[in-house]
Amino acid sequence: MQQLNRFLWGPTPQEKVRKWQAQLKKEQRALEREIHHLDLANSKVKAEVKKLAQRGDAKNAKLLAREVVRSNRQKQRMQTSKAQLNSIHMQLGHQLAMVKVTGTLQASTEIMKASNSLIKLPQLSNTMREMSAEMMKSGIMTEMLDDTMEALDDEDEELEEEAQDEVDKVLWQITDGKLGQASGQVGALPQTAGPTPEEVERDEEMERAIQGLLSS
Repeated sequence: MQQLNRFLWGPTPQEKVRKWQAQLKKEQRALEREIHHLDLANSKVKAEVKKLAQRGDAKNAKLLAREVVRSNRQKQRMQTSKAQLNSIHMQLGHQLAMVKVTGTLQASTEIMKASNSLIKLPQLSNTMREMSAEMMKSGIMTEMLDDTMEALDDEDEELEEEAQDEVDKVLWQITDGKLGQASGQVGALPQTAGPTPEEVERDEEMERAIQGLLSS
């Protein structure tokens, strides 16, 4: 009888919720793996920054420090997203309890807000779009507030325009005050008139090395 009902009417509300909860747990584990990978890559980059500082190569040390800042921001987004996934999981647990009383799933503003926020993260975008569409059909969500990727698309410009102090602070911390700045105290970052062809070539090699460190 249960199989016949599933064939005629589709999954029960309880089955839908358990399926979503399993998907959420899977995405949480995937984020944990990515965060771990970022931590390992960051350790390699920081070690390289210290080597460059010891050689007095402030320019390339600063390039790497920018990658540390970028990585830290990415990690922070992932940690926030992991917490939001857990919040949705808990809210779905409340839905299971309500189903026993009302027999149906209830609209949830908390789930809708968290889901629309998670759509912005590339790693979760497809999963959360599909899940949000299913939740709309089930009555948990009433709409999708799709501002998607605009904030992420502007990340490079934001880092360039607003994060210079953050880069200098990270550089100061990694090099134990040899380079960068902290609390307005300028360290040993030299001012240069412009790169020479040799410096341009060296910078390109350093960029390739950065990518190698982050992907290994």
